[in-house]
Amino acid sequence: MTSTPAATESATTPSVEYDAKAIQVLEGLDPVRKRPGMYIGSTGLAGLHHLIWEVVDNSVDEAMAGFCTRIVVVLTAQGSCRVEDNGRGIPVDPYPSGPHKGKSAVEVVLTVLHAGGKFGGGGYKVSGGLHGVGVSVVNALSERLVVTIDKGGTRYSQEYAKGGKPQGKLAPVGSTPARGRTTGTTVEFWPDATIFAAEGTEFVARTVLERLQTMAFLNRGLEIAFVDERPGREQEVTYLYKGGIVDFVKHLNASKEALFSKVAHFESSDEEGQICDVALQWNTGYYEGIHGYANGISTIEGGMHVEGFRTALTSVVNKYARAGKTPLLKEKDENLTGEDIREGLTAIVAVKLREPQFEGQTKAKLGNVSMRSFVQKVVNERLAEWLEENPTEANRIVKKAISAAQARVAAKNARNAIRRKTALGGAGMPDKLKDCATRNAEEAELFIVEGDSAGGTALNARDPRTQALLPIRGKILNVERARLDKMLKNNEIQALITAIGGGVGEEFDPVKVRYHKVIALCDADVDGSHIRTLLLTFFFRQMKPLVENGYVYIAQPPLYSTEIGKTKIYLKDDSAKNEFLAQNPNHKKDFSRLKGLGEMDWEELKETTMDPSRRTLLQVTLEEAALADEITSVLMGDDVESRKNFIQQNAKDVRFLDI
Repeated sequence: MTSTPAATESATTPSVEYDAKAIQVLEGLDPVRKRPGMYIGSTGLAGLHHLIWEVVDNSVDEAMAGFCTRIVVVLTAQGSCRVEDNGRGIPVDPYPSGPHKGKSAVEVVLTVLHAGGKFGGGGYKVSGGLHGVGVSVVNALSERLVVTIDKGGTRYSQEYAKGGKPQGKLAPVGSTPARGRTTGTTVEFWPDATIFAAEGTEFVARTVLERLQTMAFLNRGLEIAFVDERPGREQEVTYLYKGGIVDFVKHLNASKEALFSKVAHFESSDEEGQICDVALQWNTGYYEGIHGYANGISTIEGGMHVEGFRTALTSVVNKYARAGKTPLLKEKDENLTGEDIREGLTAIVAVKLREPQFEGQTKAKLGNVSMRSFVQKVVNERLAEWLEENPTEANRIVKKAISAAQARVAAKNARNAIRRKTALGGAGMPDKLKDCATRNAEEAELFIVEGDSAGGTALNARDPRTQALLPIRGKILNVERARLDKMLKNNEIQALITAIGGGVGEEFDPVKVRYHKVIALCDADVDGSHIRTLLLTFFFRQMKPLVENGYVYIAQPPLYSTEIGKTKIYLKDDSAKNEFLAQNPNHKKDFSRLKGLGEMDWEELKETTMDPSRRTLLQVTLEEAALADEITSVLMGDDVESRKNFIQQNAKDVRFLDI
């Protein structure tokens, strides 16, 4: 084995001295500014909105503790976000001991990581913070923050700037107003544009509204108001649900056809202080929507509470189906599977506990083992009672599950037919798949291309070592309105399943996926958007782990091209075109509209859309499963009025609808 002189030198004579002087200690909030992604996930739009969640979560914790009844979130015309609550107010007295002795408790909370009332000091029995870093992180990532506290008849205020540095001590600024709240906290912050440079500091109203509505559902009787003061976007919305998660289930099923009008609901607590709150209702659709929450946090990866619910549900429904003088399941019949019973189910499983343990890829899976047996016991007892007390609804549930079981058998036969067909075909891959050379899934990419002509262009533009192509003809089946057995008869669906390689439905295994980037490459027009939506619906409903693992992407072919001198410029959309014209007011050349992928030559397609060093991809994520479920049902279901309302309400944020 040989080595270059440079390699030999670096191994024996380090060019940089490494001793105690090389160790850097980040003080105060510096770690947050140095590595913001560690604390808020990203410095894109998701991270920007995470700042709001951190502040609002503190107010919600006050509500869960029984001290707050109203929260107001305001997006101001000046670009700030203001969160007001009528809770107890952050303590204002001096901190009693340690290195922070003498500072106000407010300043400690806002400038010290992991400082707050959620670490066993008696401030909260139950809280929603995942990491306990909270509002100090918001302070660190803001160019300015102002906190105002009403407590004991006095109003206090303090300002921070330039990444969380106090601009003076906490001081009284007057008396609490005679009208309005008597106690509470207001935090107003201006996100730092240097931190959020990639996608800017403009909040998206719909993103905020969705999260606030979920919080209101999960906290029965808590009023959460949203005010947008930005010019041209003014609106006020208030959420208050006296039915709590019962209203949540009704809301999620609003765009579907309910199997019956009643919502089963039961709540229970134990001597350990654990609380289990469950609501469920079936619809006539084919997909389950079980959404778990722990202390108000969406557990999109499930966890022990969801596991306990599923186990109990399967057991209770099977026992009911075999009970009585004329059982719906006979002795010779096989038990219904959990998959059969959960078809068309919408359920909320919300738990509260003192020391939640979160795990999993996104830290959103509840790991407390005791919660599994607790939820299972509650659902076993209370759901069995509900079925006995509501025989009409119970019979409909069982009959739907039996119908699902029959479809499951038909789907299994269809799957076996596909497997036999691929086995007889040799390699087993679809004829139109142009595969890549690599067998390393981590570097392999599958472009799903609309139309044969675009496929021909993309074939020349691709890197055959890492990039595979699968042309699809026209619009694939809308899987929102079809069971799996019908889907498996569709040629385009068959090709997708075979090419991707992880299976389909309940059997889907992300470990077997052949490509870690599955990219929808569609025209930048209405038909292309529809095809992309159909593909995303299929992935969300039948290959959900593909989305959860971050393997699904949307390609961004440009909509326009123009020239500056002899250089060709590509512009993604109308917004990019307008921005270009603002920066180049004297530009006289025409803009060519690149409507179809087939109209681009392969060099253009490679340069703008397929070359990893120059392209832009949108990654499809799944942060709020309940919201994704609802939006998929609204956009792809049968309820035209719901779809119309959704489009009208979100017209102002139209540039975000593809994400």
